[in-house]
Amino acid sequence: MSQQYPILTQPQPTMYFIGVTTGKSSINKVFPLWMAALGRPDVVLRGIDHPMHDDPERYRASVAQIKYDPLSLGALVTTHKIDLFNAARDLFDYADSYARITGEVSSISKLDGRLEGHAKDPITAGLSLEAIIEPGYFGRTGAEVLCLGAGGSAVATLLYLMNKPDPADRPRRFIVVNRSPGRLDHLQEMVARIGTDIAVEAICNADPRVNDEIMGFLPEHSLVINATGMGKDSPGSPITDAGIFPHRGIAWEFNYRGELDFMHQALRQVDSRELRVEDGWIYFVHGWSQVVAQVLHVDLTPEVFAQLERAAATVR
Repeated sequence: MSQQYPILTQPQPTMYFIGVTTGKSSINKVFPLWMAALGRPDVVLRGIDHPMHDDPERYRASVAQIKYDPLSLGALVTTHKIDLFNAARDLFDYADSYARITGEVSSISKLDGRLEGHAKDPITAGLSLEAIIEPGYFGRTGAEVLCLGAGGSAVATLLYLMNKPDPADRPRRFIVVNRSPGRLDHLQEMVARIGTDIAVEAICNADPRVNDEIMGFLPEHSLVINATGMGKDSPGSPITDAGIFPHRGIAWEFNYRGELDFMHQALRQVDSRELRVEDGWIYFVHGWSQVVAQVLHVDLTPEVFAQLERAAATVR
C-alpha cells in the first residue's frame, strides 16, 4: 500500500492539520507555544489543504503519509472528517467507538505501530457546550436546538446531547438543516441506530430565507448553531439579515475566524432579542488540545488544559 502513494520522509517529528484553509488558522501561532509548554519543541505543524469533498485518492495519500512515515506523528482533521474516513477507512488499524458511530475521524494518531482514528468532536462539543450553558438548561427553559449544517461537528453535538443521562440536559427537539441530503441521511442513520427521546428533524434546504422561517418558530431560550463553515471556508451565512433569533436565545458560531457573517448578524440582535452570542474559540481550544494530547500521548489533566488555554489566549 505504501508504494501506491509518494511518502515524504519528514526531517523532524511532524503533526499535520488537514483542512481547507489551514494557513489562516490561529493554530499556526498557538502550536509552537503549546509544544514549548509540553516540552516538545522538536514537533512542528504542517497544514494539508484539500478542497471540499476532494478526490478520495487524495485523502488516502494524506493518510498514507502519516501511516508510513516514522516521523509523521498524526493529524487533526477538520471539515473532511467524514469524507476522509470514508475514503481511507481500511488504512486505519483501529477506530474508536465514536468514530464507528459517527463514521468520521477528527484525530489520526499512532500507538504501538497501529494507525488509530478517533472522533474527538463529541467530547469537544460536550466540553464546549458545558462552558456555554448550565446543567439542566433545556429542562428549565424548554429550549430547542436549530443546527444549520450537518457535518461532523453537528453530528457530534447531537450525539453528545443524546448521551446525556439527565432528561433536563437534553432538548426536546433538535432540528438540523443541510443543503444536500447525504449528510442528513448519515445523521438519521446514526439516530435510528442508537435511539433517543429527542425529536430529531432533518431538513434538506439551501435557501437562507427558509432557515429564517424555521428559526422564527423556535421557542424562547433556544440555541441556534452555525455549523456550516459559511463565514470561514465559504462566504456568506446560512440565514439572511432579516432572520430573527429566538428571544433570550443563544447564537453559537462554530467558527472563530473568517468573515463570521452569522455571528455579526446575531450581534446586531443582542439588545433587541436579549441574545447571547458565542463564537468558536472555546471549541477550537478544546478540539485542538484533545487531538494534540492523543497524538503526543499527553495526559490532558485540567491543569495541563488550563496551561494550554492560557497560552492560546495570548495570540487571540
